[in-house]
Amino acid sequence: MSNWYANENEGWYAPLRQDAPAPKKEKKKSRAWLKALIAVAVVVGLIIGSAILFPGGSRDPSAGKPDKENSKDSNFNHFILPRDDQDDDAMPDDYREFFENFYTTTDDGRTDIKIARAELPVQFTCTIAPAGEELTLQELYRRCSKSIVAISGYISGKSGYNWGTGVILSADGLILTNTHVIADCDRATVTLADDSVWEARLVGADSISDIAVLKIEAKDLTPAVFGDSTALEVGDNVAAIGNPLGEEFRLTLTRGIISAIERGINYKGHSMTLLQTDTAINEGNSGGPLLNMYGQVIGITNMKMMSSYSSIEGIGFAIPSATVVKIINIIVKNGVVVGRPSIGITVGAIPDEAREKWPDKMPESGGLYISAVAEGSDALKKGVRPGDIILEVDGVAVSTTAEVSGMKDKLSVGETMHFKLLRDGEIVEVDVALVDTNDVYG
Repeated sequence: MSNWYANENEGWYAPLRQDAPAPKKEKKKSRAWLKALIAVAVVVGLIIGSAILFPGGSRDPSAGKPDKENSKDSNFNHFILPRDDQDDDAMPDDYREFFENFYTTTDDGRTDIKIARAELPVQFTCTIAPAGEELTLQELYRRCSKSIVAISGYISGKSGYNWGTGVILSADGLILTNTHVIADCDRATVTLADDSVWEARLVGADSISDIAVLKIEAKDLTPAVFGDSTALEVGDNVAAIGNPLGEEFRLTLTRGIISAIERGINYKGHSMTLLQTDTAINEGNSGGPLLNMYGQVIGITNMKMMSSYSSIEGIGFAIPSATVVKIINIIVKNGVVVGRPSIGITVGAIPDEAREKWPDKMPESGGLYISAVAEGSDALKKGVRPGDIILEVDGVAVSTTAEVSGMKDKLSVGETMHFKLLRDGEIVEVDVALVDTNDVYG
């Protein structure tokens, strides 16, 4: 019953922020930087252990020379891990203080991308293909690596650039990546497997799903094939191809398994339902594919658990292809995602330490703690507030974010959900109308 508190350096990693002005012209400097990176990583790993969250300014001490000021993406929501170096006497008197440290929301702001826009709509439809013949890792790499690109995002007036990974969607130059890779950028370039560099225009980006689509004027590219993430099972073999740590490690192949399905993760003030994998992914992998053994994209890697006080390995996450394909098809038509319902709350599971410390304030089992309520939401208007605990939604007991998200996703903007809440040990019931996600998160 110790594990209650964690400091500000625990959470998810942010995009890798390179210090060289351009990836193709600084090979000697990047090699020197890389040697320093490796040395620092080894020392830090031996002293405190660490893990990281993806490309643009990084808070991880092993990421070279982080540029927090230049990278808004260092503001990923923290997913705080319980510590084992505190005792019960360190627990606060107020459970709200406990949860303020346990779940930290750092950024509910809108993503600002100034990259020149492509003309809309784009005539393209992303589809899920049936599984084919199982491949060896060598066959998978030969087939899929030509569909993987490097993304460099530049911010006017700032030195360096964001570095990430992308996936080719179409032969005529549609490119998929994470929104956080190009957040706040004025321009972006795409480096293909043949080392050619292309200026990119923005088709559209969605900060909620962390999906963005770029367009380059290249021809005869090799599009990736998308597989069905809903067919995955825990234990399935998967692989990732991406650009971890910088140009020198472009097109790195790693392998692992699906560790869990439908993991509910808090991100920028809302919940994401992600695949969990032990495949090695690091800063720079953001926007790259998680592949099944048929060579199909079944996820887009975007997060990895991190900690500044203990070593964490093999806990990475990817956006399921079922979600990715849906968002892509909306973005290529509209440039933004509209009509997506949101409750406007950030929720998380309740740890056993809290139940034992405050038994009169917590449910005996289940429930979800509300750590934030968004401005502009009907939830805020109806009096829902941080510290409330969701017991039931529409008469159904809930204990995971995926359960609530699944119920919400079956409804439309304007429809209502009935919440049974526990507030300071008393039951409160309220009806909340769903709002358009863009109205509260942008």
